[in-house]
Amino acid sequence: MTSVPTSRQQPNPVDDQGEDARILQSLGYTQQLHRRMGAFGNFSASLSVISIMSGTLLLFGFGLNSGGPAVITWGWLAIGPLVLCLAAALAEITSRYPTSGGLYYMARQLGGERWSWYTGWLNLLGLLGGIAAQDYGIATFTAAWMNLQFGHTPTPESLLLLYAVILALHAILNLFGTRLMNILTSISAWWHLAGAVVIIGALALVPSDHQSAGFVFSEFTNNTGWGASSYVVLLGMLLPVFALAGYDTSAHLSEETNHASVAAARGIFRSVAVSWIAGGILLTTLLFAIQDYTATLGSETGVPVAQILLDALGMAAAKALLLVIIVAQFLCGYTVTASASRMIYAFARDGALPGSGLWKQVSRRTAIPANAVWLAVAVAFLLALPSLYSSTAFSAVTAISAVGFTSAYAIPVLLRLLHRDRFTPGPWNLGRWSRPIGWVAVLWAGAVTVLFLLPQSSPITASTFNYTPVAVVVAFLIAALWRRFGRDSYHVPRSSSPTEDKQFEGII
Repeated sequence: MTSVPTSRQQPNPVDDQGEDARILQSLGYTQQLHRRMGAFGNFSASLSVISIMSGTLLLFGFGLNSGGPAVITWGWLAIGPLVLCLAAALAEITSRYPTSGGLYYMARQLGGERWSWYTGWLNLLGLLGGIAAQDYGIATFTAAWMNLQFGHTPTPESLLLLYAVILALHAILNLFGTRLMNILTSISAWWHLAGAVVIIGALALVPSDHQSAGFVFSEFTNNTGWGASSYVVLLGMLLPVFALAGYDTSAHLSEETNHASVAAARGIFRSVAVSWIAGGILLTTLLFAIQDYTATLGSETGVPVAQILLDALGMAAAKALLLVIIVAQFLCGYTVTASASRMIYAFARDGALPGSGLWKQVSRRTAIPANAVWLAVAVAFLLALPSLYSSTAFSAVTAISAVGFTSAYAIPVLLRLLHRDRFTPGPWNLGRWSRPIGWVAVLWAGAVTVLFLLPQSSPITASTFNYTPVAVVVAFLIAALWRRFGRDSYHVPRSSSPTEDKQFEGII
């Protein structure tokens, strides 16, 4: 194997001369982060970020208002296979390029510097929006629990303060190193699955009354203000798309994962598959357990899921299960922060961010990019500030995340389809199914990206305005401006010639 030296070596490379380190060197980087994460830990990280008790439940109320049970149920069933196509196509490329940079590195190898630059900024927008959406969602669920326990009535100001505390806790925990991350992500995977089983079992067995199948599969509700039912159905797709995003975490943690060429790729695909199945069961169970639809939509807790638990199981059980959900969401937010910080670190390592010298620094003691961690939570806090005056701010933040993620996922896949001669598959690949799956993924991702830029509520006012397009435009303007003045510092190493990478031969 021919090694390609990197022009951006750090002064403190980790002493790791294994096969993973040699593959990383062939991609242009020296080993800087500790490889202490196994295949299950990598899979658990993506599973935690997707989080069936986070994304699915955070937007459950949005789904009830934007199409109701019918759209939630059928939308989840329809979107899952499409997300799996995109995840599989991305996993195939990750197997060939297992680096912390993930998507933007892939885009550089397959399409060139310009593609790489904007892919990186889109991916960063998705990750930062993901932190904001997850942690603000945790704040709303925590406030709902406080409402049941203490009678506390949440306000935009109190939610923002609680959100800031959660962000700070996630940042502090992320400073302790990869060993703790491996432990927490593994715990998170089991907590999510066990917690979901407990909630599903309780809602299925305890209530004496359940909704009919007709309600779950055909009840349509439109509280968006839009008259066109077809448009409302499309808006409802935000729930499954946002809930099943974030699986690029496996790629961003690949430099800390053993046997990353296979483990990271499998982590991406398996995390989506497991989340789709388990999340679908959880959602339908919640819908069957609704006791009073009107009360659920207008819950004093501010969280429809909390009202369902309260009506179906009683106060004590509702508070206990809410805590189970909040812990799961907290572990999810912790992992999203880790993923975003690795993306910032990698992007800064290649000179793509203002102040890259600061954000690429790695702690000698923990091998953690601490400055990148703090930058991630700081920007996430700014993204949530519109919540002080906007009633649709949370759904807008989730839309920002979905747009950033989905478009960034699709770009490397599109480039791989357009430039077949530039790509040699890694050990995990789709074989003859690569192109048809890839084209399905790209076409679907393009349609979804446009959809989430459109208005979500009518009439359009200052409080209902979907500021997702504004956030995307601002991100692109910053990226374009910095590219004009800072692109001379941007350098993504070229990988060694694919024909020389003998370790990538074969299909697993």
